Amino acid sequence: MLAKDILIEGYGRIQEEVHAAVEGLDPDGLNARPAAGANSVAWLVWHLTRVQDDHVADAFGLDQVWLSGEWEKRFGLGLPRDDTGYGHSSAKVAKVRVDSAGLLTGYYDAVHEQTLRALRALTAQDLERVVDDNWDPPVTLAVRLVSVLSDDLQHVGQAAYVRGLVRSADA
Repeated sequence: MLAKDILIEGYGRIQEEVHAAVEGLDPDGLNARPAAGANSVAWLVWHLTRVQDDHVADAFGLDQVWLSGEWEKRFGLGLPRDDTGYGHSSAKVAKVRVDSAGLLTGYYDAVHEQTLRALRALTAQDLERVVDDNWDPPVTLAVRLVSVLSDDLQHVGQAAYVRGLVRSADA
């Protein structure tokens, strides 16, 4: 198995878990914050998708799906166009509200497709390319892709946990 195939498999796991985390939740469930200052399922899925979109687009020289697919307009959050949710205050987390799971999965699936196209074209040499020299050591494409994969899996796990809290409160 090639490194790109492992990455494709890993990113496929994120997609499966994103769909599982939001499936069957109504707007109240998607936007519920189980405690003051906590993140909602909607924020967590939006954020992990924005990070993947931002980082993969930057690493491969692509347009962000958020902008090119007009997802920013569809979500209508009133946040800066380049906002990924990093460092959001509780008040900004509260601004990320959605009316349907389909909006979240639609955006995630569009980002996932762009990610897969980029991954399928990868060569082993591409993975060694430096994509961010603001760190010591500089960040290679391989490190960036694994970092996004790790971050997204953590956030989708958090979304699944919040989903469980929301569902148990409804029972």
